[in-house]
Order: sequence, then structure tokens, then C-alpha cells
Amino acid sequence: MSDVRIIKKYPNRRLYDTAISSYITLNDVKELVLSYTSFKVIDAKTNEDLTRTTLLQIISEQEDKESPIFTAEILQNVIRFYGDSMQAMMSRFLEHSMKLFMEQQAGFKSPLNTFLGTNPMTMMQNIAEQNLSMWKSMQENFYTPQGEQSAPDDKAPTQESTTTSEDQKEKQ
Repeated sequence: MSDVRIIKKYPNRRLYDTAISSYITLNDVKELVLSYTSFKVIDAKTNEDLTRTTLLQIISEQEDKESPIFTAEILQNVIRFYGDSMQAMMSRFLEHSMKLFMEQQAGFKSPLNTFLGTNPMTMMQNIAEQNLSMWKSMQENFYTPQGEQSAPDDKAPTQESTTTSEDQKEKQ
């Protein structure tokens, strides 16, 4: 048996979970996501992968029902990246940011952090700073030709100790 659960989507928009031999709802698919169950949604006729489309449908329903995660401004900015030369970079940035956030979220829930009294706002600020640093690094890597490294500065500042006669008098 495969590790990935197969869900078939039929033309009547019904979802059929082959693992349990039963029709399921989008809410059931959401529960699979929440339980970290690997699955793939495929078109029953064409075998086309519909997983992303199904996940976007779940997100759309969640955004309508509950407190939205995506503001209109965020959605507009995301839309602007489609077809842009930076689209792939933005996708990687969002993926890495989400992974970083998930790692940090695990830290929020850690009993050790509760015991140490970590401030959640401080942790959120740290996440934002790490994301900004990662974004800058990705931009630098994007604009630097592959295999080329930036040359070290020839004129690195040196610290010379200059002492005045007054400083020497104070030392004595």
C-alpha cells in the first residue's frame, strides 16, 4: 500500500477517499491536512493532480468563514508576483518563511519556553528579523552570477591605537 492517500475527484465534484472506500467532504480533507496525513487529489477521469486546487478551495472557504490570514493587500501583492521574473523566488521565500514559522511555532508550544518565560512578541519579532535576513540573502544570491563570489574588500579598516600624551599621563 502506498504512503500517499489517494482521493479521487469526480465530475460531480464529489471526493472519494480510496483508503476508506467512502465519499468525503472538503472538511474531511482539511482534517487530513491537520493530521499531517500525506494525500493526493486526482481527477477520476484524467488522473490530473488536483491537490493544489483542492487546498486552495479549502483556504478560500476558511478565509470566508473565520478570521482571515490574508488581507486584501497581501493577496494583491501575491497576485502581482504571478508572471513576474521573481515569481519562483517569491515561492521559495514563502515556503522557507512558512517552514521557519512552523519551527518557531513549535518553540512557542515547548514547555521549556514556557518555563523560561519566553515572550511570544519577542519571538515574533525574531521571526520577522530572520525572514528579512533570509529575503536579503536570497536577493543577493539571485543577483550574484552562479559560482562567482564577491571579492573581499582590499581596504579593510584597521584599528590602530593612537594615544595622545594626555592618555599616557592618565595611565601613569
